[in-house]
Amino acid sequence: MLVAIGAVVLGLLLLVWSADRFVESSAGIALYAGIPPLLIGMVIVGFGTSAPEMVVSAISAMQGKPSLALGNAYGSNIANIALILGLTALIRPINVSSEVLVKQLPILFILTLFSGFLLWDLCISRSDASILLTVFGLLLAWTIVQGLRRRNDPFDAQMESKLKGRAISLGFSILWLFGGLALLVVSSHLLVWGAVEIAQALGVSDLVIGLTIVAMGTSLPELASSLVAVCRKEHDIAIGNVIGSNLFNTLAVVGIAGIIHPIQINPEILYRDFSFMTLLTFSLFAVGYGFRGQGRINRFEGAILLVSYAAYAALLIATIRGAGWEMQRFFWLQVLI
Repeated sequence: MLVAIGAVVLGLLLLVWSADRFVESSAGIALYAGIPPLLIGMVIVGFGTSAPEMVVSAISAMQGKPSLALGNAYGSNIANIALILGLTALIRPINVSSEVLVKQLPILFILTLFSGFLLWDLCISRSDASILLTVFGLLLAWTIVQGLRRRNDPFDAQMESKLKGRAISLGFSILWLFGGLALLVVSSHLLVWGAVEIAQALGVSDLVIGLTIVAMGTSLPELASSLVAVCRKEHDIAIGNVIGSNLFNTLAVVGIAGIIHPIQINPEILYRDFSFMTLLTFSLFAVGYGFRGQGRINRFEGAILLVSYAAYAALLIATIRGAGWEMQRFFWLQVLI
């Protein structure tokens, strides 16, 4: 058991570090290729920060653990909004000034509802997964068009400033791109193995482990990026990270996992996890869209998001405790030994 815990900790550390290298190198190559900063922020950085979820979910599905993949995707979405944006807004209120991001908020909510429609039969078949990936491709094409048209958007200016401050040579960018991707795969294998071992020892489902340990771990790149961005008053980058990551998770991460291995869904995913994720997505749309002016997430709203995440985490912990005190005592004895 101690080996499994060590594997999870090491896997998470390597995952966060390699994801950061992957994002930085991808953005560097795109900048040298003359791609607009707005497009880099919306597509490349969004893809890069979701790379841990994609790789972990793909490996989980290949190993016959699709519930872990689904828990990772939805748990990351929940953590992105409630934990990351909640903590970020508590430190400094977030203003949403980018017109591109404002347009993406209702799209995120609508696509979340659409994915719920596909979940309604308690199964994500390969045809469902193909639909999700097709919608993701169409969204990606629309995003690219928006990124090429909107050259004076506030998000564009913030991304340009950020990219210039972290510029690296083309050679190092290419080197870190492949090195970061390889390390992402290795660390994901390590993380998935450790998570499955812990789940089996605790007697809980792969879904719960995916929603907790794995989801929080794969959301660390978004957390670090958002906190740094808001401290530098790059508000649109902070919320752009979350919107982009949640769109990738909802469509691409679940779609990739479903293509590899069809996912049979426990009803609790619908009435607990998906419902909570949908409620959070709607709340993000409601406060960020700015129906009466500029969208803004203030400190009070950030505190509410954090409290809601704490309540959700407590519910999941109660689920783990339902495995029985005997199993938990065995777990902690193994840790101490």
